Amino acid sequence: MTLRELPAALLKGHTSDVRIQLFRYLVSGGTAFLVDAGLLALLTECFGREHLLLWTAIAFAAGLVITYLFSILWVFNRRNMKSRAAEITVFALIGVSGLGLTELLMWLFADKAGMHYLVAKVATTVLVFFWNFAAKKLLLFRNK
Repeated sequence: MTLRELPAALLKGHTSDVRIQLFRYLVSGGTAFLVDAGLLALLTECFGREHLLLWTAIAFAAGLVITYLFSILWVFNRRNMKSRAAEITVFALIGVSGLGLTELLMWLFADKAGMHYLVAKVATTVLVFFWNFAAKKLLLFRNK
């Protein structure tokens, strides 16, 4: 691939190149993060920090929907499951485990370490990003 072909390869069409998929997942995750963090900030500022873990779960779920749509429409070119219901279930289970990891890390960083909740959210998101990509790639969208 030439440098001239790179922008089109990164943005258009299907690809099995894991580097391009990782880039696209980063864009997908970045978009989901903006929705997630924005909703987290809105809920926390409007309704109070005493329900931070609930707001974190709601915001995370909104980000999960964004990530699913990007994943099936743009990021990954292969789907391992024939059943859409099974695929959504596994995707949601990966998301729930990511949510558990998110909740644990938010609690550790924001509550125990005393980080500002948005700084804690950024650190948490980076760690959970790699977990989510690896799990989805291996379980749902791997090349055969």
